[in-house]
Amino acid sequence: MLLAVLSLVVVACGDDDADTTTTAQETTTTVEETTTTVEETTTTVEETTTTVEETTTTVEETTTTAAPEPVTIRWWHIQNSDPGLTIWQDVANEFMDTHPNVTIEITVQENEAFKSTLQTNLQAGDPPDLFQSWGGGGLAEQVEAGFIQDITEASAPWIGNVSAAGASLFNLGGVQYGVPFDLGAVGFFYNTALFAEAGITAPPTTWEELLTDVQMLKDAGITPISVAAGDKWPAMFWWAYLSLRIGGRDAMAQAVADGSWDAAPFVQAGVELKRLIDMEPFQAAFLAAPWDGAEGSASTMASSDAAMLLMGQWAPGTIRANSADGTGIDDVIGWFPFPEVEGGAGVITDVFGGGNGFVVGINAPPETIDFLEYISSLDVANRHGASGGMLPVVIGSEGSVTDPIMAGIVAYLGAGTYMQLYLDQVTPPDVGAAINDAVQTLFAGTATPEEVAGAIAAAAQG
Repeated sequence: MLLAVLSLVVVACGDDDADTTTTAQETTTTVEETTTTVEETTTTVEETTTTVEETTTTVEETTTTAAPEPVTIRWWHIQNSDPGLTIWQDVANEFMDTHPNVTIEITVQENEAFKSTLQTNLQAGDPPDLFQSWGGGGLAEQVEAGFIQDITEASAPWIGNVSAAGASLFNLGGVQYGVPFDLGAVGFFYNTALFAEAGITAPPTTWEELLTDVQMLKDAGITPISVAAGDKWPAMFWWAYLSLRIGGRDAMAQAVADGSWDAAPFVQAGVELKRLIDMEPFQAAFLAAPWDGAEGSASTMASSDAAMLLMGQWAPGTIRANSADGTGIDDVIGWFPFPEVEGGAGVITDVFGGGNGFVVGINAPPETIDFLEYISSLDVANRHGASGGMLPVVIGSEGSVTDPIMAGIVAYLGAGTYMQLYLDQVTPPDVGAAINDAVQTLFAGTATPEEVAGAIAAAAQG
């Protein structure tokens, strides 16, 4: 019995050892479970890393998607000789360099060819994206026909960098349709050496003095005047300036408003112009002569075959382009404003001229206005001013004009009391064409001053 009891004790002690072993095994299992948890945590970190990589991929995909679409801008301008030709090409190249998705297709044409080609495109409903404009009546008709974009809002942040006078030429009823790049005046460019040869010591300040100088030049065997009557508009400058000097600003404004081009001041302008025409002061074949190119008026000046020319501020550049050595008559060129007419209502500080600018076609892409802003920058304006080819209108560019002739025109504009826009621009195209046609008949001797004024009034009054 004692042995039985001892056996029970041994068994009982053995049960205690078994319980302890089980607890250790359970503890080991807990550690293994903890290890598993760590592994699971590691898996979670790896999953997070994968998420970051996916996020990075998404960013890369977004960047690729945002690449701008290719855009083409069709740009038409009329600066077909240097310095303007090269400056505009440089400006286009610079813009394309900073806007790789933009291609600028440039079409360069002479003034008359541009007008004809543009009219063909407009009739087909296909205006260029950016093209030459002089504002006035022609722009008004294009706007009414739906060919031009309203750029008022798009240009608002920077249009104030352009002179108010220039910008106003492209603003109709408070709406901005274009931006100027130069503003100038028509005046006389003359060969100082030929004037001196004829014994003329100073430019004329009155109409009578001009007629006297013409006779002095003829007496010296010098052709007094070069005129491109074949292109018509250069001949119109003479009648227009005489009308402004005789009738003054009020008569001009009235005629533009109501078509009264047959009023006394305009008839008298024809009378005075006929006095000049009857003196036979022009180069041979002047009635067929163009402004630019072979046998043109600019070529006649470039070869010193005429003493003076009534033309806009672009003349020196065109004269150079038509000379054999590319310098024109730079060493002997001078400039003076159109003289006063004794007894006239106008004064010598009343300016006949206008501005060149660009308007945006109705279907042009938004990048066109970005390019127009670059064209209108101070840097580009300074280049034009320094070249001597244009008179820029960007505020702050005045100091870039160092050429003595151009600086003189800038000073004249600064002292101006009134500016009359070109008659074939301030009026609707059909009236402008009628003015040019009628004045040419006066030069040709096939119409009287009264008939010229009457024909213009009839066209204007419809």
